[in-house]
Amino acid sequence: MLIDIVGWIGSAMIVTAYALNMNKRMAADAVSYYLLNIIGSACLIVNTIYHHAIPSAVVNIVWIFIAVIALVQKKR
Repeated sequence: MLIDIVGWIGSAMIVTAYALNMNKRMAADAVSYYLLNIIGSACLIVNTIYHHAIPSAVVNIVWIFIAVIALVQKKR
């Protein structure tokens, strides 16, 4: 049950980041946008690995990688 809650929280974080960006309430290059995506994807990785949904886990690993690279480039 806890793993499913973590997955739902991750999903909500990613969807929230996307919705805020689409409604011009959060810039796509905002640190908060990157963090919502990184943390949300990490939550989804926990859930998808637990449920043996490896393709979804890989997508979220790549999503984190992309967001971390963008965050590092923004800090420079």
